[in-house]
Amino acid sequence: MEGVRGGNAAPGEFRRSQNWIGPAGSTLADATYVPPPPSEMMDCLGNWEMFLQGSGSFPELIQCAILHAQFEAIHPFLDGNGRIGRLLITLFLIERGRLSQPLLYLSAYIEAHRQEYYDLLQRISTEGDWSSWFHYFLHGVEETCQHAVRQAGALMELREQLHREMRSKPKAAALIDPLFVNPYMTVSRAAELLNVSLPTARQAIQTLEESGILQEVTGRAWGKTYVESKILSLIENSI
Repeated sequence: MEGVRGGNAAPGEFRRSQNWIGPAGSTLADATYVPPPPSEMMDCLGNWEMFLQGSGSFPELIQCAILHAQFEAIHPFLDGNGRIGRLLITLFLIERGRLSQPLLYLSAYIEAHRQEYYDLLQRISTEGDWSSWFHYFLHGVEETCQHAVRQAGALMELREQLHREMRSKPKAAALIDPLFVNPYMTVSRAAELLNVSLPTARQAIQTLEESGILQEVTGRAWGKTYVESKILSLIENSI
């Protein structure tokens, strides 16, 4: 929460005042949704935690969908509840051994279907309509997973292509895999990765730049930074 919206709203502390959800300028009287008051919030979180630790009778994705919806309903922080609630999906599935790495993050799907997301969470509270929420959540998981598979395949294909292009230039080729960890490169980073002098590292980067793999992005004479834009584009490509 440092340096972002909500960074001054008692980050990391459970709220001690009543909050509400609604359009800009709305008040408690005309809010779309009012979470539990602080006097009841900790009991709600206690029940939520017991459900988190147990519920072996539920399929884990269904349990995860319930946990997320109930966390958003409790809204235990003054700000950042949506961000934390989305992170909890990933962390829960890692803790249950369903993910080995944090590779499932539903933010892009939720952002693309934001109004439906809000409407369905509201319908849980007003109508008890869990079924529609489960369909939405499971479809989001499916779509996000399919996108991740396509994205990983495209990155692997690009990696093989770059290695083929640089197979006769070993020092430049040795920088390709690090670019898939971080698509930005500097001469000092290249020198450290290759364990070579700065002039030798600069030459390797120049080879990649001349081949069109790296592009300089600072416009400076010194302290230049280069990027592999194809990798960056594939990483940033959302649903």
